[in-house]
Amino acid sequence: MAYHAIIIAGFGGQGIMLTGQIIAAAAVIEGKNSTWLPSYGPEMRGGTANCTVIVDEKPITSPVVDHPTEVIAMNFPSMMKFGAKLRSGGLLLVNSSVVEQIIERNDIETIEIPANEIAEEAGSVKAANMVMLGAFLELTRTVSFEAVEEVLREKLSKTKEDLLKIDLIAIKKGREFIGSLHHKSS
Repeated sequence: MAYHAIIIAGFGGQGIMLTGQIIAAAAVIEGKNSTWLPSYGPEMRGGTANCTVIVDEKPITSPVVDHPTEVIAMNFPSMMKFGAKLRSGGLLLVNSSVVEQIIERNDIETIEIPANEIAEEAGSVKAANMVMLGAFLELTRTVSFEAVEEVLREKLSKTKEDLLKIDLIAIKKGREFIGSLHHKSS
């Protein structure tokens, strides 16, 4: 397994922190080391929010990342800020439902995902973060879908069974979207 230093960013209320927590907790389930470091803008809901997640088999010495290996950008300001910091050879996932203009860099892989539309198909536009998570899982294999599902089942107990179902469908649809891209290119 490779070292993953992931920044997930967007507006408050887009499930940014939850997405990071899920990846970090799934890594622990799989016996990997992980850190999760949240960062909020001046307002929580509607303001900017991002978190850094590191997953590695080796001990992690610092939760701070200057040049991430992957960025999940849910809005334009996040793409511009963190896409610029992405290390050469890195992966940028962009929610193309809300980001119309993509950062221009020749040294990274950029994948546009219409996460809001896919989430609506899954049952709720609020699951756009789960679509992005599914795409991320399919592309990087940082953690397994099974570990992510275990974390979600724990976080969304019986009282949120409907939300769990939508989230799992959204993750699956995100993975399928990436699968369809690779199918088209081959």
